[in-house]
Amino acid sequence: MVPLLLVLLLALLLFGAGFAIKVLWWVAVVVLVVWILGFVMRSAGTGGSRGRWYRW
Repeated sequence: MVPLLLVLLLALLLFGAGFAIKVLWWVAVVVLVVWILGFVMRSAGTGGSRGRWYRW
């Protein structure tokens, strides 16, 4: 009974880790798209130079 519970627990942990990794990949893709759009759509600053689109 204990080995069966350990196998089920391991399968549950691996499924949860796989789901979390898949979600993190989608988050990374969204952040990459926003980052690229920030470079493309940034407005020109004073003096005609293109400034940074972020505020840090």
